[in-house]
Amino acid sequence: MTIPPNTPIIIGVGQFTERLGGPDFEGLPAYEIAGRAARLALENTQASDGIRPLVDVIATTRTFEDSTPRRAQPFGKSDNFPHSVAKRVGVHPRTAIWERAGGDSPQHLVNEFAKRLASGEFQVALIAGAENISTARWLQSQKQQADWSESVPGDVENRGMGMRGLVFRYNTRHGLIGSPPPYGLCENARRSRRGETREHYLKTMGELFAPFTAVAAANPYASSDVTPMTPEELTTVGERNRMIADPFPQRLMARDQVNQGAALVLTTVKCARELGVPEDRWVFLRGYADVTERELMQRQDLGQYPAAVMACQAAMRQAGLTTDELSYLDIYSCYPVAVSSVAIDGLGVRADDPRGFTVTGGLPYFGGPGNNYSMHAICSMAERLRSDPGAYGLVGANGGFLSKFSVGVYSTAAAPFEAFDSQSLQKEIDSWPAPRIADAPDGWATIETYTVTYLKGVPDYAVVVGRTPNGERFLANTEPGDLETVAAVLEQDPLGRDIFVRVTDRGNRFTFTEARMDALLPLRAPGFRDNYEYILIERRGHILIVTINRPEVRNSLHPMANDELAEIWDAYEADPDLWVAVFTGSGTEAFSSGNDLKYTASGKPSWMPRTGFGGLTNRVRVKPVIAAVNGFAMGGGTEMALASDIVVADQKASFALSEVRVGLIAAAGGLERLPRQIPRKIAVEHILTGRPIRAEQALQLGLVNRLTSDGKALDGALELAEEILAVSPTSVRLSMKVMNAATPGLAATAAILDELITSEDYLEGPKAFAEKRKPHWKNR
Repeated sequence: MTIPPNTPIIIGVGQFTERLGGPDFEGLPAYEIAGRAARLALENTQASDGIRPLVDVIATTRTFEDSTPRRAQPFGKSDNFPHSVAKRVGVHPRTAIWERAGGDSPQHLVNEFAKRLASGEFQVALIAGAENISTARWLQSQKQQADWSESVPGDVENRGMGMRGLVFRYNTRHGLIGSPPPYGLCENARRSRRGETREHYLKTMGELFAPFTAVAAANPYASSDVTPMTPEELTTVGERNRMIADPFPQRLMARDQVNQGAALVLTTVKCARELGVPEDRWVFLRGYADVTERELMQRQDLGQYPAAVMACQAAMRQAGLTTDELSYLDIYSCYPVAVSSVAIDGLGVRADDPRGFTVTGGLPYFGGPGNNYSMHAICSMAERLRSDPGAYGLVGANGGFLSKFSVGVYSTAAAPFEAFDSQSLQKEIDSWPAPRIADAPDGWATIETYTVTYLKGVPDYAVVVGRTPNGERFLANTEPGDLETVAAVLEQDPLGRDIFVRVTDRGNRFTFTEARMDALLPLRAPGFRDNYEYILIERRGHILIVTINRPEVRNSLHPMANDELAEIWDAYEADPDLWVAVFTGSGTEAFSSGNDLKYTASGKPSWMPRTGFGGLTNRVRVKPVIAAVNGFAMGGGTEMALASDIVVADQKASFALSEVRVGLIAAAGGLERLPRQIPRKIAVEHILTGRPIRAEQALQLGLVNRLTSDGKALDGALELAEEILAVSPTSVRLSMKVMNAATPGLAATAAILDELITSEDYLEGPKAFAEKRKPHWKNR
């Protein structure tokens, strides 16, 4: 067969492992480990001197530290990881790429650069990555210091953290933090579909992974000395094998505390021949695909991974192979379900197939170096295929929570390269139907799947995916401290069991009985407390004065203050003797500076009332609120003013949707309300710049009803409140209903008019007018 000269091939592979406490241990930073692997990959080509000047693109995977907004360790890092690696091997690429996060990224990069090499865009590509989490954590535990900071010049295409599509507020607020809980849901969903007991399923997970330990034990690049283990040793819970998240003890999960690096060198047949790279180094990419699965809650069956199966089947079709014709497999093995849902359920490989499912030893035993594990799998696969000419191997690389999948079929058997467009697969995946999500799943429901998370081996909280009686799906977790319900989940298989669900400001909560729910979260009748910690209230006849009392932080609001305000507004709406509310901030400096950013940055638990910021911005009200803006209203402060019905401000007041200045958006209604309350183009300018609107301009634009002298906003608001009190409170309340109706129209107005003409105030108004006296309003 004549092979086109532009056919892409792998010509060099390299792996490097620094074992903690080993005789050669140096405590290397991640970019140095990646650099050593890259050097080995160049040497592995047997033409490294000729190749180095031709490397015109380098791409690196992301370390865990660069994959999340929070740093993993305090010792510094490279500000340009690709060029840090390039510097260590003496190459000067014209293009450098810092790939997005995801365990699929090594295979995704191979697929990408195979196409770009075949198109003639590049001559030689170097792909590398590494982690040094083991050293970082060891140094911290020993209270030792290191300086791994490095600033390297050079343009880089930084593709970002890649968290989009993986992290969702709804999921995280219900306890799906990190990877164990989501994978626990998927694993138990698979068990549910198979109808297996907990005991039997645990046994099958151990039997699946036990052969991995033997492969890892024979791998010189394993992260540590590995001893082959039996299924029982993997699944028996003990001090050295604690439970992490049901159904996973520690030995059934990826190990990220490693110091490992791997690298690949890719080029074309033409370039390899010109450089004199021996043909026994050449490994061909015979088929490939890249897909993204539906978001966790949008999948029909959480225990299946159909997008990954589809990708594998497409790659094998390109190679002209069936599953039986593959000699070697390496299926990403962060958790058992990642292997079984693809290879066993999807491709039909028996769990005890003698080929096994790994050429490295898998993430729990060989090591799981963050986003870079599959680089090791490709390296190991290439070495296997070089020693078995003509054989075929498949590498499946998974990212997220069974979320992203890239696959490659490899062989030393030569064949022309054909670019494959995975969009045809993706369009089909995106067209699959999704379950409806329940917005407020109050009442009885059924458990679809579940997990229990553990803290230092002790059960902490449970998470369920539930279904309402009409089939809508939702997430819920146990109330903090509700170990009784957690114990009930563990004592009896919860799959298919009935649960009672209640919506709270902190998310959906579940118990197994309504009585238990009422004991934990009793329904609260609206009413005022005797006192509040962060808010002051004062009744003046029919007026309620509400004052944010946090002047030390410019009346900014944290979750607890939001909760108090939400409770106060509930009570105000329910109290028939309160007809108008005036809302202000303590002191004269600030009405409210919005969200308490220091609290948010502290990492403490955050939540928001269902009625919105300040308990106000998502609330449909039937009683008026007057905002008395003394000083500045920033961010959420302006959003609360916008949500009020009338605004009185003093001369030094200013308004700003300043969220863009701190990397946020005005998501508490500001983006919708400001363009409706002032001219749109002026609103857009202030939204996109965060620039304040001063008091005089706010009055001219109609954002403010009245201006007062400095420090007199509350007095002005109270004067206006008295004017409102002079008219019929029933008319005010029903006018508010019409103005705030979700679906305004004749039908809504007619129903409200029916309510009006049956009220006492409706009769009192004309009667007082006829009798030439002041009306005695009853608000009924």
